Amino acid sequence: PATALNEHGVVMHRRLHTWLDIRFWGIIPALLWTLFFFLVPLLIMVMYSFWKLINYRVVPVWTLENYLHFFSKSFYRLSLWNSLVVTFWTVVISVLLAFPLAYTIAFKIPQRYQRFCLIATVVPFWTSYVIRSYSWLTVLAEKGVINSLLLRMGLLDHPFQVVYTRTATVIGFVHFFLMLLTLTIYASLVQIPPAYFRAAADLGAGRIKTFCYITLPLSLPGVMVGAFLTFVITFGDYITPQILGGNRELLLSQAIMLEIQHRVDYPMASTLGVIMMVVLGLGFWGFFKYLKAERW
Repeated sequence: PATALNEHGVVMHRRLHTWLDIRFWGIIPALLWTLFFFLVPLLIMVMYSFWKLINYRVVPVWTLENYLHFFSKSFYRLSLWNSLVVTFWTVVISVLLAFPLAYTIAFKIPQRYQRFCLIATVVPFWTSYVIRSYSWLTVLAEKGVINSLLLRMGLLDHPFQVVYTRTATVIGFVHFFLMLLTLTIYASLVQIPPAYFRAAADLGAGRIKTFCYITLPLSLPGVMVGAFLTFVITFGDYITPQILGGNRELLLSQAIMLEIQHRVDYPMASTLGVIMMVVLGLGFWGFFKYLKAERW
């Protein structure tokens, strides 16, 4: 029996080592992809942010001048503030619009039709991101669809200016990310056990109390995931602010492109990129802390 146990232990040890080897070699492609296409460019960007531009040439002189320049110039600080404000309103409005839509699909529509509703929600977003941005120009322009309709109805005396403003940028962002938030919130809502709602009804809880004490708290992880993804994509987006917002109110992503295209100042553009990554990292840290608290 002792010999049999030893042989069994050897077999299990070999199987464990084989499983670990397969798992280790299986993650190597992902590690290499992350190393060469994320970590290495990130390190290069951080390194460039501490260098200087002299006579349109990048000189590897280690200095904090770029960061001091960022905090001393109101232009850069204002671009960061504009990005934070646009991102904030985009996330808030998107959540407020996506939650009722996801709630309706999850609880008000029969289950056999829910998949069709989700597909119908996603299909319009199969078009190009750039085309959708330009499409909003035809809607929000001075002679666009909305102004023309309101003028014909007699509700306006003269067309109002929406395009090339912060409002137009937020509208475009909300339209783009409404689908993403709807899907993440829907995924959380459908995972709530129906027994919870029956138990709340048996205890005398009405619809409002059931929503406040069961539906909303249990769906918050999905809301937070969707809000975080919206925050990340909105904060770093360049296309929508450039098309709908123009250059009247620059965001941080537009400031980075200006440094590259017009001044060819790669160190300053890298500094702005590092600051953007720091802000996104703080957002991820807050998101992670929330999910960690939710687990406990």
